[in-house]
Amino acid sequence: MIEEQLVARGITDQRVLEAMRTVPRHLFVEDAIRAQAYGDFPLPIGSGQTISQPYVVALMTLALRLTGSEKVLEIGTGSGYHAAVLSRLCQRVYTVERIDGLVSRARKVFDRLRYHNIVSRIDDGTVGWPSEAPFDAIVVTAGGPRVPEPLIAQLADPGRLIMPVGGQDVQELQLVEKHEGSVRVTTIEQVRFVDLIGAYGWPN
Repeated sequence: MIEEQLVARGITDQRVLEAMRTVPRHLFVEDAIRAQAYGDFPLPIGSGQTISQPYVVALMTLALRLTGSEKVLEIGTGSGYHAAVLSRLCQRVYTVERIDGLVSRARKVFDRLRYHNIVSRIDDGTVGWPSEAPFDAIVVTAGGPRVPEPLIAQLADPGRLIMPVGGQDVQELQLVEKHEGSVRVTTIEQVRFVDLIGAYGWPN
């Protein structure tokens, strides 16, 4: 996975590669599909959700340029895999998920791996986590029509946010950078994610 899917596509940051190498991806999927856990594709995790392909996880993580001291907000816990990768690269991860079954399953894996710097809650992720803001970095693991305003407001200055933005079929991975009060948006590449559901996303 590391050499063929990540390094071969230009992911060369050693901290990101080591995090991806360290976190056991197979523990975040159902037993029946564990043999496919390291394949170059997303996998279903139930409730209409997926675990993103390894390259996309690495690409989004790389864009945040984490140094180890950050508070990171993740919108869409899903399987918990991306939060686990982020937890190896920052001080603390705050992750929000609207589907309680996914949160409870992810928490069990976090506990098993002793990833104690991940805090999770069940809520509408599009409104963020106001009581813990600001966040040095925010990653949204579902596609929405636009970046939710509450998330931009909760992003620290300086800070970086990455999210798939576009229609419900295809999105563009957008990097939002806040610096000295101004916001700059850069498009990284085309992606396909599940819908971001919530007050500032798609209707349920």
